[in-house]
Amino acid sequence: MPQPYKIEEVKKIKKRLENAKSIVLIDYKGINIEEVDELRNRMRNAGVDYFISKNTFIKIALNELGISELDSQLVGPTAIAVSINDEVAPARELMKFKKDLMNDKDFPVFKTGFITGNIMDVPNLEHLAELPSKEVLLAMILQGFNAPISGFVGVLQGILRKFVYTIDAVAKKQEEKK
Repeated sequence: MPQPYKIEEVKKIKKRLENAKSIVLIDYKGINIEEVDELRNRMRNAGVDYFISKNTFIKIALNELGISELDSQLVGPTAIAVSINDEVAPARELMKFKKDLMNDKDFPVFKTGFITGNIMDVPNLEHLAELPSKEVLLAMILQGFNAPISGFVGVLQGILRKFVYTIDAVAKKQEEKK
């Protein structure tokens, strides 16, 4: 019979994972407490829930949510980064952290990810982390929509400008004839 505090811990983890758009498992060994605090702060500022718990508790919570594909990665030191808003934020923040503070050391590292129902391996997570943020991507799309319209407006302005120059030239010619 499981002890009540263990059942409560699994419920807390399950609640944190329920509405997740992305769940990224991270092997955090090799970083000291100051670096862990910095990573936690960066994740929090990006809207990512970053926490560490026992692998068994994480496994039970994930299985209760119907996610069993991550079970094989729940060995050794494991931290979880969860985002309910931005699917890419956990991966992006870990890569920024490694680049800014870890001098491109080999730790911390991705174990795996579960993003919008798809399992992501390490190379895919690293590639995903390099993508611009959702807001930047939307701005790029809108800019792409706007480009043909801007070009069309430019063409119309050019036609109008030529028309005005032509009318002006005709008017000047008419004045010269008088």
